[in-house]
Order: sequence, then C-alpha cells, then structure tokens
Amino acid sequence: MSGTTDPSDRPFVPPTSGSWLEALGFQIEVLDGTRVVGHLDVTPDHHTPWGVVHGGVYATIVETTASLGASAAVADRGQFAVGVHNATDFLRPVVDGRLDVVALPILQGRTQQLWSVEFTRHDDGKLVAQGQLRLQNVPLPGA
Repeated sequence: MSGTTDPSDRPFVPPTSGSWLEALGFQIEVLDGTRVVGHLDVTPDHHTPWGVVHGGVYATIVETTASLGASAAVADRGQFAVGVHNATDFLRPVVDGRLDVVALPILQGRTQQLWSVEFTRHDDGKLVAQGQLRLQNVPLPGA
C-alpha cells in the first residue's frame, strides 16, 4: 500500500463559491460540519435605498453558511442539507465596516438539523443580526 487515498474515499466537500456569493462578497474562512466562519465587508452595494444593509443580505448568508456547514456534517453519509425554514432577525442597522459571521449547529439529527448564525460588527463585537436555519438532510444526487 502506497499511503495514498482513493479520491472516491474522500467525503463530499460543498462548493463555497458561485456567482451569487462572489457578487455578494461574502468570504468563508472556516468550513466544517460543526462551524462555519466568514466575513462580509459592507459596501453601498449591500444597501437598501435608505443606506443600510438590506435584510436579504443577512438572510442569504444565514442560508449559505448553515447549508454549507450542515452539508459538510452529513457528506460522509452521502447526503447534503437543504434549508426548509429561515428566520433572520435584524437587531442594529449597519452602513459600512466588516461583519463577522459565525454559524454553529444547535441540533444535528438523522433527518434534520438546526443551525444558528450570528453577525457581529468586527470593530466592537456588537450583535447586529442573528438567524436560524432548519434543514432537511437529503441524499446527494446520484448517491
């Protein structure tokens, strides 16, 4: 045995990019089945007409981080996770600056998962938004 592993033995790693995330500018720094960490540098592109971050930006990042983390958690079972309920609360308006994002599982079951996502201002650590995503674990296509 040469010590190399067959690529088919490696778990599925969820993709972390795409045109939507690239346009959003969200950067993922840590991704595994127990934690997702990233950040967003807020620009006027993220604003509503009133000059604050659009709630859809937060909801998108809740869906993205929780889905990626939950999918990583079940990849070795030939599954991925899809969001079935997204609840996002907006606590403080944000105009600019870096937002730090941390997603953690609350419950990881056989058929469903529940993840919590928090957004804090990088400069002072204050919570500006939080969300929860309930997910269903489903078979990977072709699995």
